[in-house]
Amino acid sequence: MTETSSDAPKPGRKLSSLNLVWRHASRYPLQIASAIAALLITTGTTLYIPWAVRSLIDQGVAAGGDRAHISHVFYTLLIAVLVLALTTALRFYSVSWLGERTIADVRVGVQTNLLRLSPSWFEENAPSEVASRLTADTTQIEIAVGTTVSVALRNVLMGIGGVASLFWIAPKQTMVLLISIPIVILPIVIMGRRVRTYSRSSQDRIADIGSMVVETLSAMKVVQSFGQERREAERFAGAVDRGFVAAKRRILIRAIMTALVIGLLFGSLTLLMWSMLSDVATGRMSGGTLTQYIFTAVLVAGAFGALTEVYGDLLRAAGAAERIAELLEEQPLIAPPAKPATLPEPAQGAITFDHVVFRYPTRPDVSALADFSLDVTPGETVAVVGPSGAGKTTLFQFF
Repeated sequence: MTETSSDAPKPGRKLSSLNLVWRHASRYPLQIASAIAALLITTGTTLYIPWAVRSLIDQGVAAGGDRAHISHVFYTLLIAVLVLALTTALRFYSVSWLGERTIADVRVGVQTNLLRLSPSWFEENAPSEVASRLTADTTQIEIAVGTTVSVALRNVLMGIGGVASLFWIAPKQTMVLLISIPIVILPIVIMGRRVRTYSRSSQDRIADIGSMVVETLSAMKVVQSFGQERREAERFAGAVDRGFVAAKRRILIRAIMTALVIGLLFGSLTLLMWSMLSDVATGRMSGGTLTQYIFTAVLVAGAFGALTEVYGDLLRAAGAAERIAELLEEQPLIAPPAKPATLPEPAQGAITFDHVVFRYPTRPDVSALADFSLDVTPGETVAVVGPSGAGKTTLFQFF
């Protein structure tokens, strides 16, 4: 986890990195079940509306203005709106609660694991970098669990249910529409890989910025004493620019991907509607059926179009989850003994150093302690003196 100034994107682990999030979220099946139930109800209610509009046109308006039927359809539409409002609120509460609870568990898990690690790990990894992962990266995961995943599932369900509804209305035209879907998905898959790698790079640059801020502010007296304000400002500006460049690459790829998907999807829908109008003109299709098909097709197109945005957000969350997983997977270099020895009774306060040599991991060429020996017997008072840099602090850190 050492810092790097390289702007090259790092390889990602695809969406499988989100398994970390699922392991923590799956501890709350009640909230997951309520969110899924609300999603199913909202999807079904939304897809019912085009059917109601078709009935309103064909059996109400086109049938000479059957007021009773028109009133019945509007009553059902009002009920559908009420159900949609309530289930949307339930979905929002469930997924928001799940996001907050999941990210709280992740933060506690990371902190618990960090407390087990050896001091050498903290010598090699800046605390500000760790803090950035516990704040910025976990916030990204929280957004993914509390919003992005819910939106993704909603659009997937809407797409599947909408396609099934379109098949029921006009199988031949829907088959033509389905042929164009792989063409739409192809740029998502190809360009999504680049979005993932650039998302990881962007998050690394943000972590560098946070690390640099903490480093500079904590040593502000030293910076000002040596007149290094301008140098530190330029160094920080460079880090911010590198973060902007990394973010700009990610944004550009996502913008191109979104434009391609929307252009291909809605372009194919436009051509399809053109051909269907001829069926209405010849009487092979009713006006209500055409309206229902257009309404449902727009819902399906919007769902698949939104998935491009959601997919990019999920990839970004996957990059954040990957960085968090690295902290959770760290293992201490010194493990507790399998058969720990029992301390003597009463406890003996003797301390012995026998020809100890110690080098800090970040300074392997310099010995902080070289061939150092010391015996302190119980009850003995020993003073350690020496010039600055002789190793006094290092010695006392062993205690």
